[in-house]
Amino acid sequence: MLETSARLLRLLSLLQSRRDWPGAELAERLGVTTRTVRRDVDRLRDLGYPVESATGTTGGYRLGVGAALPPLLLDDDEAVAVAVGLRAAATGTVAGIEETSLRALAKLEQVLPSRLRHRVGAMQSAILPLTGPGPTVDPDLLTALAAACRAREGIRFGYQQQTRRVEPYRLVHTGRRWYLFAFDLDRDDWRTFRVDRIDRAPQPGPRFTPRPEPAEGVHTYVSNALTAAPYRYRATILFHAPLDAVAEHTSPTAGRLEPHDAGSCLFYAGGDSLDRIALYVALKGIDFQVLDPPELKDHIRALAHRLTRASTEDQPLDVDEHG
Repeated sequence: MLETSARLLRLLSLLQSRRDWPGAELAERLGVTTRTVRRDVDRLRDLGYPVESATGTTGGYRLGVGAALPPLLLDDDEAVAVAVGLRAAATGTVAGIEETSLRALAKLEQVLPSRLRHRVGAMQSAILPLTGPGPTVDPDLLTALAAACRAREGIRFGYQQQTRRVEPYRLVHTGRRWYLFAFDLDRDDWRTFRVDRIDRAPQPGPRFTPRPEPAEGVHTYVSNALTAAPYRYRATILFHAPLDAVAEHTSPTAGRLEPHDAGSCLFYAGGDSLDRIALYVALKGIDFQVLDPPELKDHIRALAHRLTRASTEDQPLDVDEHG
């Protein structure tokens, strides 16, 4: 059985990880009685944590929004600084921590009093990030979607001039874009949605019971969905290296890898530019063979000739040749 102080921290962590908790389930997780859970909840309230409870035989607990920031965590200035930093990180300022930052931001904003939310919003609106080209996503939208995923709460939102009703499960970040992985109720199937294309704020719907995930797993399903888009060109590449070696240099959203034999693997990718596909596979530093399409083979030959000519000294440029 956990000591009281350690148990309180564990209880607080559980309350932050999910919206609603039945008292009996909390007791089971903590290895105590429901009476001890009630006493521990009272201790958290004494410390300033806004724990709400529901009455009845199936009553439970949730961490609500407090009138003040709970003590012993952060003062107001620190809370604002952390929230602004997490928002920046969640939208891709620091590569590799976007999803972790979003989860932390959802927990923090759950207990921020309104006066601090206004300060965070004011500071965020005054910051002008100089980022590269590409779609941007409102951190408030990401936080709302993350909260719906965590609460297992259905949502409705506008998407490319349509209203979509979904059960949200995961937010996926590819390094360039955010995607929502959800079950589309009207199409009765799993779908991925680009978050930057959501054009109306999500509206809450009924709670739902989680469905079994796709048989191939969420990671594989999303990767396949993103690489099977209707690109202008679809390429099949044979890499002369084991799949594990190629996977170390391949983003799961750039294409799909399949084993071919012990020393090679197949790579399926799409793109609207032959140059982009050619450079992506060539810059891996791994020998490869283009299996399809034929125009990619011709394009790589022309590109190789152009690169060779560029590296040869004192060779006149043939202005009539466009490669």
